Amino acid sequence: MMPLPETALSSALDEETARAELYGLLAQLYYAPPAPELLANLRLAATEAPAAGGFLEEPWRALVGVARELRDDAIADEYNALFGGVGKPEVYLYGSHYLSGFLNEKPLARLRTELTSLGLARDEAMSDTEDHIAYLCEVMRYLIAGDDVAVANLTRQQSFFAEHLQPWAVPLVDAIAQHPKARFYAAVAELTRAFVSVEAQGFDMLD
Repeated sequence: MMPLPETALSSALDEETARAELYGLLAQLYYAPPAPELLANLRLAATEAPAAGGFLEEPWRALVGVARELRDDAIADEYNALFGGVGKPEVYLYGSHYLSGFLNEKPLARLRTELTSLGLARDEAMSDTEDHIAYLCEVMRYLIAGDDVAVANLTRQQSFFAEHLQPWAVPLVDAIAQHPKARFYAAVAELTRAFVSVEAQGFDMLD
């Protein structure tokens, strides 16, 4: 299991590791109802940053707080109410929906082309298409923490983020945060919003 990203709030720990861990956590939270072990670890996570005022501190504290308030089954039910069910979900987790208005459209084709160039392929056991937010977070985690420096580098991270994640992250988190059934996932959405903003600012500094 991916360790919880307390490091995302600590300047004393490696920033790149923190980024990778937070992408990994978001991938787990968006891919399926969180496992009991993940939620147990989340409830025990530290909420105070060593230095006050960190941009992720407040949304992180809010997420840990709501995790402590809700039971595992309530969080699972919320996930299924928002993202599951038969037919059209309440909230789509796929980039193509936000970028083109339809599933399995050109944004997905472009994404698959880039994944091929990165040497990545979808696990056949995975039922969702590659433009699922969890999959994209996993790709970003790999581009940060992977051993192949030809792929896992800041240039690739910036390009992938700008092309495949940044353009639709805000509409996604808006849809989640505004949904009346969202409580735990509203907090997940606000952490995602803050993290995407931090990532965008960091990549802008590279130009």
